[in-house]
Amino acid sequence: MVAATLNIYTGLHEFEDMSFVLHCLDKQDTFVDIGANIGSYTVIASAVIGAKCISIEPIPSTFSILLDNIHLNKAADKVTALNIGVGKETDFLRFTENGDTMNRVVFDTNDQNGNTVNVPVKKLDDILAGSDSVFLKIDVEGFETNVIKGADKLLSGTAVMGIIIELNGGGNYYGFNELQLHEQILHYGFKPFCYSPFDRKLIPLKSKNYLSGNTIYIRDEELIQERIANSSSYHIHHVNLDI
Repeated sequence: MVAATLNIYTGLHEFEDMSFVLHCLDKQDTFVDIGANIGSYTVIASAVIGAKCISIEPIPSTFSILLDNIHLNKAADKVTALNIGVGKETDFLRFTENGDTMNRVVFDTNDQNGNTVNVPVKKLDDILAGSDSVFLKIDVEGFETNVIKGADKLLSGTAVMGIIIELNGGGNYYGFNELQLHEQILHYGFKPFCYSPFDRKLIPLKSKNYLSGNTIYIRDEELIQERIANSSSYHIHHVNLDI
């Protein structure tokens, strides 16, 4: 389990982005972990911060481990876990199921990388209808464009305060242009940043983050920077760091 062992080895396996969640998220927020895997971000948002969390993982075998992780961290009362995929429309899609953190949607029956599983898929517009004060983390192995397409109503409003999204070229597998996706997110009123945890600073970017797999998008920079400045410090025991 790559996502689990990376945290054991490093403390926080996506240090800058996970630190951003620790410093920015509030108990009153809703954190949506799309492509949760075993729930590393889910645990930070729910068990550490105490925020409401919607944790979405499509692969049934991984979802079972996610549930174990939620219960082991005593966060079941904070988390709604959904064994579904997220896309541009209500549907069923096939996913690989033997790729650990690299499981993904497959359209080509000749390119399935082993076993596949048929999974129900819903739109974020439906899942999060009526939600407020939302942070999204989206890591779906290149399928991010269709996740955003299914969230047009949500993102056209003001409910979503921030997005952490993986834009590392994986969209090429589906013929998606991630720079077009970047422009679409800007169209919704967000700006791109990376995060410096020890300085507690959002660093503006001119495009998506080419130095990391994830880009952080913020709607109200001043509000988020104020949250970050006033948040508690955290100690990462495994590597003996305070942030």
